[in-house]
Amino acid sequence: MKPKMPKTPTLSTMTHAAAHTPRLQVFYRLFVVLMLGFASGLPLALSGQAMQAWLAGAGLDIATIGFLSIVSMPYTFKFLWAPLMDRFELPFLGRRRGWLVLTQLALALALWCMAQASPAGNLRGFALLALLVAFLSASQDVVINAYQTDLLLPRERGLGSSLQVAGYRLAMILSGGVAFIWVDPVQGSGWTWPQVYRVMAGLMLAAAVFSALLLPRLFHVEQPRSDARHDVQGFAAVLLAVALGVAATQYGLAPLVRWLTDPLWAWVGLAAPLQVKWADLLTLLLGIALTLPLAAWAARRAQFETLLASLRDFFTQPGAGPILALIVLYKLGDAFALSLMTPFLLKAMHFSTGEVGVANKVFGLWLTIGGALLGGALMMRLRLWRALMLFGVLQGAANLGFWWLAQTGAGSMGQLVVPAFDWGFVKLAQATPVDGGLLMVVALENITGGMGTAAFLALLMSLCSHRFTATQFALLSAFSSVGRVWVGPLAGVSAETTGWPRFFVLATVLSVPALVLLWRLRFSIRGLEVQADGAN
Repeated sequence: MKPKMPKTPTLSTMTHAAAHTPRLQVFYRLFVVLMLGFASGLPLALSGQAMQAWLAGAGLDIATIGFLSIVSMPYTFKFLWAPLMDRFELPFLGRRRGWLVLTQLALALALWCMAQASPAGNLRGFALLALLVAFLSASQDVVINAYQTDLLLPRERGLGSSLQVAGYRLAMILSGGVAFIWVDPVQGSGWTWPQVYRVMAGLMLAAAVFSALLLPRLFHVEQPRSDARHDVQGFAAVLLAVALGVAATQYGLAPLVRWLTDPLWAWVGLAAPLQVKWADLLTLLLGIALTLPLAAWAARRAQFETLLASLRDFFTQPGAGPILALIVLYKLGDAFALSLMTPFLLKAMHFSTGEVGVANKVFGLWLTIGGALLGGALMMRLRLWRALMLFGVLQGAANLGFWWLAQTGAGSMGQLVVPAFDWGFVKLAQATPVDGGLLMVVALENITGGMGTAAFLALLMSLCSHRFTATQFALLSAFSSVGRVWVGPLAGVSAETTGWPRFFVLATVLSVPALVLLWRLRFSIRGLEVQADGAN
């Protein structure tokens, strides 16, 4: 007679047991989600908005800055190595906490190295370090998203996602806004960007200490039962396929595209610098179309079991394909508008770095937190589908504020004078006038963006299986990052070709397809709400 295997706790039994835990533990779980949101958001601006400001100050043109936004491509491909984080457990700290501490320590080191680099003197080396930061940041996100999805009960996900957004945006306010004040030579502290990056490296080190010592242990969640050797071989095969795709793009597709498009650009009369940028963009899109199928084929041939099993688990859900399309499209218009926000405000509108920092971050600090928390509170009454629809409409409409700013210019709504202050971690050396129109559009973006992201994260959590949390959340969030990562090159050449007002109109139009698809999926998403009620 075979001995009975110990019964693995199910989600329902874990939920029932957790329902009787003291309220203090619930509050602490939510506090942990807030802190992990901060750790997740801190590095993003350092390979995005803050890096763009550094590059703009170094004299790089807008189109080049737009193309350098592709250093964030690991956010798109993070589902390729997420299965290893689901499958393997590091010693001492467990599967989730072990990977989290490792990635945060590596991030601290990479940011410190980036602070020693020079974008003007060695642009390629600087870009490679930024790519490493983005890779480690994406890996940290894989673990954080899996951990909080396993940690929170279904009924806590609305408020939990709001707190995660609040922490995330707080960190982006620090690294992508307060840092602007630090580097302003007149109104701020007059720091250099390398000094800022060294401070951020220290904060990531502190986050690693918090993760190692203060994170609560998770309930037991079943690990994938795949062959470890196959998973390692499969990951290596996928990496090789991606490398081959990149090489084929660079040495095969790029010369072919230039040869085919040169006569077309000459016929339409496009300026020579823009000819190169549009050809590079077309090459990039064709390279993606080549590389992704090649990587999928390699995963199947090498039996990358954890990745393949997690994909099968997701795509057997009813309406999986349309839901995946919704995830790609939901934040697309918002991401398109924000992809070049820093060059728009600094170079086109001619606001100072101190003025942008005060408007976008000091005021935006409270507006973003308020928007995220308001979104969580409204979700408790509206439920998931209605919240997604309402917040999607609002975040799309907010892009028209930037169109208005580009049309009317600075000064149309007067100025607000912000008095000098010194809070220790940030100071304003003297009273600073801030454009009223800038404040208005920044307020709209921060509030609606926080609300939309809170509902979106709750949707992603509800779609994940606890057996493959890291892989599936990474897959879904990677698809959601398509807008943020891949629209950068298109945004750069679009802004230079059409001008800023039409650019923001296009960003608004790009938000419409998601709303149409969301309406068609209303019954499927309401079904997820019923499942969450059953888990409660």
